[in-house]
Amino acid sequence: MAGLAITDLTLSHFRSHRLARVGFDGRPVALIGPNGAGKTNILEAISLLSPGRGLRRATVDEIARKPEALGWKISAVINGIGATHEVETSAEAGQSRQVRIDGKAATQISLARILRVLWLVPSMDRLWIEAAEGRRRFLDRMTLSFAPDHAEAVLAYEKAMRDRNRLLKDQVQDAHWYRVLEARMVETAALIETNRAESLHRLAIAQADANTAFPRSDLTLTNPEPVEDLATALVEGRRRDMAAGRTLVGPHRADLEAVFAAKGVRADQCSTGEQKALLISLMLANARALAADIGTAPILLLDEVAAHLDQNRRAALYDEICALGAQAIMTGTEASLFDSLGTRAQGFSVTEAANQSHIQGISL
Repeated sequence: MAGLAITDLTLSHFRSHRLARVGFDGRPVALIGPNGAGKTNILEAISLLSPGRGLRRATVDEIARKPEALGWKISAVINGIGATHEVETSAEAGQSRQVRIDGKAATQISLARILRVLWLVPSMDRLWIEAAEGRRRFLDRMTLSFAPDHAEAVLAYEKAMRDRNRLLKDQVQDAHWYRVLEARMVETAALIETNRAESLHRLAIAQADANTAFPRSDLTLTNPEPVEDLATALVEGRRRDMAAGRTLVGPHRADLEAVFAAKGVRADQCSTGEQKALLISLMLANARALAADIGTAPILLLDEVAAHLDQNRRAALYDEICALGAQAIMTGTEASLFDSLGTRAQGFSVTEAANQSHIQGISL
């Protein structure tokens, strides 16, 4: 099965990269170099070929190379869903991010219709033990990979909720203002909840059918105050919400719970290694489900993932990536972390000198 692939990538004034051009051939990629050399910056650039703020959730000004602060640009040739596309995303200093596909202005949501990108980064290692917001974001990223319109629904819901919260904080009593916003929240909440439920269903199937070295997790979407009728709950909860200064019911309160299926242990009670293995398993399940859905594997971005796995687990991960036909772009500090990939992958050395990153092809 041939996966989606980036064949040419160009970064201009992007973080530590003044100008970088890299050619990929569709195989997995190992980016090797010391900490701080600029490896993760390459992954971040690729993550911005999908909707949203990328794997670091950075603002457009934070991304621009310093001290120039001239803005930044990412260009790529993508073997996408059904066709090859030239994609460019950029931001001038002080301006919002722009997207062009095949030379024409496009929305960020359009990126999700030609390319699917999944990622795991070290900051996600604490996903199961930190606040629910991170788990909702994790679930919504997976859901977006299945349903590109999910991002639009989430953004519309959040905008309506912010406007409602502003009325609450200002102690506005006029019901008319609330009705308009609450109707929009109810409409988009229904789509959000449907998309999330379908995503969990697809992940469950992909895990159940898998021949994998990574543990299966049972996923459940919970809410501290579940409601059957959101419209009624919003109306009846206005007084309470006004006292709190925010909306206390809705899909923005949901949480994702995971249980290590073979042990019956909640993910937040598992060891650090088990929590990491559960994350990897979910990413692979997401990739398998997408491959079954759209006929091609997504691009995977794996930052320092090999360092947390023993030799056997690393080999198993690489075997599953290759079996999927996925272009996985991985970082590591040592070439030995990728020994079991051999000629199945491309290697690149990433170094830093004079406050500038440099990339060079190497043999693994």
